[in-house]
Amino acid sequence: MNKYVLYAPLALFGLVGSVLFFYFIDQSHDGAFRENLVPELIGFCLEGFFWIGLLSFFQKTREHTRRKELWLSLRGSLRSFLSYLDIAFLDNNAEPLNSSSLEQNPEIIKSMINKLEQKNLDLNSMVLLKETSLNSMSLVRDLVPVAAQLSAAHMRWWIAISDSMRRINNSNSRDDIEKNTTLLLKNIQEFDALGY
Repeated sequence: MNKYVLYAPLALFGLVGSVLFFYFIDQSHDGAFRENLVPELIGFCLEGFFWIGLLSFFQKTREHTRRKELWLSLRGSLRSFLSYLDIAFLDNNAEPLNSSSLEQNPEIIKSMINKLEQKNLDLNSMVLLKETSLNSMSLVRDLVPVAAQLSAAHMRWWIAISDSMRRINNSNSRDDIEKNTTLLLKNIQEFDALGY
């Protein structure tokens, strides 16, 4: 709704300016109004058109930046869990992924799902994942209102992510931990697919 309120004056200035311009071009009308006021009105409409256009561009840019920051703060809260999961699947002499990749690259989540389906987690990794989910769960739950600022769909998937973390924390067997970790990753994948 907000964007239509902004675009309406833009369209109005453009339309009025175009009508006045064609009136000015038309040679059949003569007089003081056409010679003095019409060029001024055309200039006023052009200024209004460009100023509103610039303001709408800046507002859109600011809104996009704000939404990106909200999205990154949400994804950043999952960094420690994803980092431990990444370390659990590291090959010998391999380097762990950096923080920005864990937070922003959706392909990482897909890769982790594939690895989880092909390999089993060791005992130490499962303990670390449970501890991390316990430590992160309250923060993830507290960020539900932040997800709601993005959209209702973001909020629903964020609640699903929070619930998956709770399930991992309550899991007592390898199968449960792996199943709930896969569910968590799939929920993150759906959340990422919504973008910002």
